[in-house]
Amino acid sequence: MNRFPLALAALLCASTAIAQPVTAPNRPTSSPPLIVVEDRGGVSALPYYQALNPQETGPAQPPAGTPANPSPPRMGSAIGAEATMLPVRSARLTSGDEPRRVIRAPGLTPLFLVGDDDRSRAWLRQRRAALTELRAVGMVVNVATPEALASLRRLVPGLTLAPASGDDVAQRLGLRHYPVLITATGIEP
Repeated sequence: MNRFPLALAALLCASTAIAQPVTAPNRPTSSPPLIVVEDRGGVSALPYYQALNPQETGPAQPPAGTPANPSPPRMGSAIGAEATMLPVRSARLTSGDEPRRVIRAPGLTPLFLVGDDDRSRAWLRQRRAALTELRAVGMVVNVATPEALASLRRLVPGLTLAPASGDDVAQRLGLRHYPVLITATGIEP
């Protein structure tokens, strides 16, 4: 799932790198005009590009109410930061049998959804080797404590398990139950 924003950024960089500036003696060099390579009509994208290249207006002023010497951000442990995200509850998902079905999601990194329950624990034990081979990433969609999350992680060492609500994934893919494995070609219980 993290590949999509990266691919979008690469596409944007590649498409803007192709544009060649028009040389004009009286134009500022900070913002060369864009060359239209192809125009299929529609709405101009120029406002979006202008937002990416703001004109220099002098030294930046901090927003009102910002202290003159802000303290550096506190660096806590990853476990501590993760603990603040708990408990995780997914209202759209419950532990149960999700029907197997075919999907078309080219490029999707294998993803699995589990919870802190006996069915998910048995599923993780049974599928550990396959999940490792696929390099699947896990979302723990129902978990209350850091200890419960750590217990699930001990079942599948080497795999990433992140606490996160599964409601958005459930809505987009029409899921009602976990544990499931979601690949580029299908959903498997």
